[in-house]
Amino acid sequence: MALQSMTGFARREGTSGRGRWAWELRSVNGKGLDVRLRLPPGLERLEADVRKSIADRLTRGNLQVNLSLSIEESRVEVVVNQDALAAVLALRDQLAGIVDPAPLRLESLMAVRGLVEFKEAEENEDTVAARDADIMIGLEAALGDLSDMRRQEGDALGKVLLGHVATIEALTTTVERDPTRSPQQIAARLATQVSMLLDGSSGLDRDRLHAEAALLATKADLREEIDRLKAHVAAARDLISKGGPVGRKLDFLAQEFNRESNTICSKSNAAAVTAAGIELKVVIDQFREQVQNLE
Repeated sequence: MALQSMTGFARREGTSGRGRWAWELRSVNGKGLDVRLRLPPGLERLEADVRKSIADRLTRGNLQVNLSLSIEESRVEVVVNQDALAAVLALRDQLAGIVDPAPLRLESLMAVRGLVEFKEAEENEDTVAARDADIMIGLEAALGDLSDMRRQEGDALGKVLLGHVATIEALTTTVERDPTRSPQQIAARLATQVSMLLDGSSGLDRDRLHAEAALLATKADLREEIDRLKAHVAAARDLISKGGPVGRKLDFLAQEFNRESNTICSKSNAAAVTAAGIELKVVIDQFREQVQNLE
């Protein structure tokens, strides 16, 4: 599976019968899948199917999904109020001996308020069902376009992330190979410091100082942090190569990377190792920032 970014845009439009529809999808970063759906009045019946189609395709991202629909070539039908017409005819018969008995003309009937109404012709169920099906097919196409765009950006992000991982690995190697972090070097520096303390004060306990120095030498060893960084590097590369919705897992690894770099900086007693640790933190921050864009 390919990596997917959470940002993208897609638009699809088409016609069905007298209707012209258009889908517009916008996607940005999000902790989960949050869909804000806007449907035209009268198409609320599609909401459940639309949300299911989106959930089948995407797992994360804030989505704005808009559907517009316009009806072209309006058709008008005439509706006669039969009760009103009957009342008019009854009134004519009632007043037959009082007013002019001339036959009622169409224009006279049209002038009677509420007798004749012009309205948009209603479409039959088959026409509506066919248009709904076309609209949903259009949604699937728009989701496909959105996924393609998210995959393209995901591929680019994957290359950037692999570059950050390679830098993290190189800095880890720098820390590992630095001569100042070997147990012998650490012990030698501490021995010199202990000797200086003993020369400056006769009241210090020699055995106690040597014991404390040995403890400090043990704590200053970075072997565990280096091994964990190497394991995290391998795990990050594996996740990026497998692809799919791995954003959360990579974000967790970014936190673990940061934890180890913090420990290296706090335990370091050499300028070169501290510098590498600080650079590690910078690269890890960049790595985590890019990971936030992944599904």
